[in-house]
Amino acid sequence: MKELTKAEEQIMQLLWEQEKAFVKDLIEKIPNPKPAYNTVSTIIRILEKKGFVGHNAYGKTHEYYPLITRKDYTRNYMRNFMKNYFSGSFQEMVSFFAKEDKMSISDLDELINDVKRDLQDENSENNE
Repeated sequence: MKELTKAEEQIMQLLWEQEKAFVKDLIEKIPNPKPAYNTVSTIIRILEKKGFVGHNAYGKTHEYYPLITRKDYTRNYMRNFMKNYFSGSFQEMVSFFAKEDKMSISDLDELINDVKRDLQDENSENNE
């Protein structure tokens, strides 16, 4: 899965929130200064070519929707991030942020519990 540019990610964030939208709907949600219609339309077409977005055609109008979930993109992005910056080690990454952010023991405990909960949820989803 390819990584998104900042502009592509902004559009995907909106599509993930909206679930489906026309270009004009996306532009309405973008803060000022708003990009031109053609700019957003071009970004959407790029996302479509990359396999992130699909569409339903209604005459000349297209309604777009995400083909990749936010969770799947985040998972892939974080794997690449860990691989590129922390030799693929979750432990190294957490250690780095713990030292940089001066995390307390209770913060680390909370993080560990969150990860355990997520793993349990993921395992129960896979068993269904």
